[in-house]
Amino acid sequence: MKRSNRLVLLVGVFLAIVAFVGILLLMQGGSGTPSANTPPTDAPTVIATADIPLGSRITADQVTVQQIPLVGRDTDAFGHVSQVVGQIARQQVVTGAAITARTLTGGAGLIVDIDCPPTRRCLAVQVDQVTGVGTLIRTGDYVDMIVGFQGDKFPVITINPVDDSFTVVAGLNSTSVKALIQGLQVMGTLLPPPPQQAEGAPAGETGTALTGQQQIVILSADIQQAE
Repeated sequence: MKRSNRLVLLVGVFLAIVAFVGILLLMQGGSGTPSANTPPTDAPTVIATADIPLGSRITADQVTVQQIPLVGRDTDAFGHVSQVVGQIARQQVVTGAAITARTLTGGAGLIVDIDCPPTRRCLAVQVDQVTGVGTLIRTGDYVDMIVGFQGDKFPVITINPVDDSFTVVAGLNSTSVKALIQGLQVMGTLLPPPPQQAEGAPAGETGTALTGQQQIVILSADIQQAE
């Protein structure tokens, strides 16, 4: 055999070996783990393992983390239990439901619907910054209703024992305060839109001020309390 023919044969064998090795590598790559550039299809999601009542503080034994497909997953769902344990549930959560930002905020002053408990009545009360704890009442809280009677409607008097006549006592604070109802649960709240930021004020800077802001509070009461 001539030298040139042997050289061509060796080159052909070498190319065949290279092609065989390349085919094996492609087959192994196709059957192995996905490439690092492949986008994930699942994401860790905090799921309730038990019913979480409205207004209760979430505990570690009530939640777990599961891999949930991104398709259909709530965009504001939490991915680690440390983000929700110890927080107050501003919405009732059923077993198997995802814990989302709305679970912990109750919708931030926006009422979508009201889930009034059976045998209860839901009623709306308007409060302001003075009568409504700074309008910081949130869904799931428990509040008391207190009434104050002014002096012209509830005066302090003295009675003359001789003729049973009475005299209004002057110079006293005759306002009388009574606790009407205790322990009413808040089912929802409504607040006005946040005020426009003043021109020239630093971004994100807010302060505490008496603005006369009003708040609507939806309360759950029994029929006697509602009356």
